[in-house]
Amino acid sequence: MAPYSFDLAPATSGGPSAVVQPRAWQSQLLRLLRARLLNPLPHGRDVLIHAGPGAGKTLGALLSFQRLQQEGHLDRFLVFCHRSSIAAQWRQAAGRLGLSLRSWDPELELGAQAADPQAQGLLLSYQSAARHRERLTASWPGSGPGRWLAIADEVHHLGIDPEEPEAAAWGHVFSCLTEAAELRLGLTGTPFRADNLAFCAARRVRARQGGEIVEHISPDLSVEPRQLIAAGDVRPLEFRFQDGWVEHGRPEQPGEGETSPLSAESRESWRARNLRRAIRLGDSSSIALRLLLSARQRLERVRAEHPEAGGLVIARDIAHARRVSDLLSEQGDRVQLVHSQDPEAASRLSSFQAGDGDWLVSIDMCAEGFDAPRLRVVAYLTTVVTRSRFVQAITRAVRMDGGRASIETVPRHPSYVFAPADPLLISYARSWSLSEPYLLRPRQATAATDPQGPGANATLPLEAIDEQAGAVIRLRGPELPGFLRRPA
Repeated sequence: MAPYSFDLAPATSGGPSAVVQPRAWQSQLLRLLRARLLNPLPHGRDVLIHAGPGAGKTLGALLSFQRLQQEGHLDRFLVFCHRSSIAAQWRQAAGRLGLSLRSWDPELELGAQAADPQAQGLLLSYQSAARHRERLTASWPGSGPGRWLAIADEVHHLGIDPEEPEAAAWGHVFSCLTEAAELRLGLTGTPFRADNLAFCAARRVRARQGGEIVEHISPDLSVEPRQLIAAGDVRPLEFRFQDGWVEHGRPEQPGEGETSPLSAESRESWRARNLRRAIRLGDSSSIALRLLLSARQRLERVRAEHPEAGGLVIARDIAHARRVSDLLSEQGDRVQLVHSQDPEAASRLSSFQAGDGDWLVSIDMCAEGFDAPRLRVVAYLTTVVTRSRFVQAITRAVRMDGGRASIETVPRHPSYVFAPADPLLISYARSWSLSEPYLLRPRQATAATDPQGPGANATLPLEAIDEQAGAVIRLRGPELPGFLRRPA
């Protein structure tokens, strides 16, 4: 069996353990960075890594720096990230490897922090860098003393707009501060953007497509979920799409409006309207209610072999999240409701991660950086249908922890995703486990193309999954309740 993440021996009283067994792809990352340092041509100093949740991107980057420092190729490292929760994970991971990673303090002199001989790494958030942009640009001491490795976590957030460089503030500041770095390493689980912009630490590659030359971004190293699932590092996903007929008409005149099948609607305006209706708990189609009922039943079955398992509901807005929470609570479930306006949201998230609560109901706080290996069921009840948001939400349920890894066979027991049978969501489910080049279309063509990212227009039949992907996910066709079936 492939080692689960890094095999770190228990820390001793003398300090962190140095016993580390990297995964195969993490060893490959080390070789890639070493080769790029020794011979930057022809590919340059930007390296892009695409690997999903549970792959071990943070520890992989830190271990690579540590080995390259020991070999005399690097001296310091700089980490950019976009959430405080992710910053805490970087500090924790660095501590496990015995590396000193200091968070940048805007109250202290930047040069003094960069020159601190006790700190091997400096940590900045995208927000802080943008907020203190002028000060950072004026006082940043080149790349600091020695040779630096610049790391951008979830680098797709660092957009680059060649026509308006100042508009993409995060990407512009990162580019300025890391101009003298030996290497710039970009880490991402979603290597594309809805606005079609390029992003930092990613090389633009020209290729011929049909009869024209196009530009795309292709990761230097891509670790697809199928590889991680085959090694037992993460869980496979099984999808359950709830279908139904959506009725559009006046509430006071039921049965007299037009009906539309959720999964088969091809008109974009109607598809969007269908989804807005489908996620309502009180809608006559009962799609949301049946979806939640199925998700609850599945979680109960999962708990038979995984007692600590929990579920996640992605809601549309605060009012919708409260209604979902009330409904689950009425069924006797323990619910943790979190949203950005709740001052106790962080503590509620921590409580759920520690095992307090059957369900976590959230809006926008459980995507990148949220790590809860106990999550086994996800109910997607929101109108946000970008590929990146959908993939970020469903992959919260793929992580493993060491305790479960030691008792489950490979491939691991699956996690489950329940969602309305929206055509876009179904297409994303077909392609979530695949890595495809991110095509950079001309700006004038963006409005006429699908902005949701690669794979959005996949045409595989619902029951047909190619042989390789079949080992990764299981996708059922939309389930239409019997009492909602209409005669042809």
